[in-house]
Amino acid sequence: MEEQERAEKMSVDKKIVAKIADLARINVPEEQLEPLAGELNNILDWIEQLSEVNTDGVAPMTSVVAFTLPFRADKVTDGGYRDEILANAPSADHGFFAVPKVIE
Repeated sequence: MEEQERAEKMSVDKKIVAKIADLARINVPEEQLEPLAGELNNILDWIEQLSEVNTDGVAPMTSVVAFTLPFRADKVTDGGYRDEILANAPSADHGFFAVPKVIE
C-alpha cells in the first residue's frame, strides 16, 4: 500500500529528469534516469515533510550563532595614492598603467 501511495505522490518521472539533465547540460544515460527520478522524489518527499513542521514563534536566522557584523566608518577619502600604486606596475606612462596594444 505504501508503494502505491508513493507512486501517486511522485512528481518527477524519467521524462522530467531527462529534461532537467538537458537544461543543465548533463549527459545522463538512459538506464540512470529511473534511479535519479526516485532520488529526486525522495528529496521532494523530505521537503514536503519539512513543510509540516510548526515554526510558529521561531525567528528567522542567517547563522546558528547570534552575532552582529562589525561596521567601519564610511569615510570619503581623496585617494592620493597614484604614485605608490603605479610604483608596483611593470610599466606606467603619464600617470596610467601602460599595457601592450592588443587591437591593431
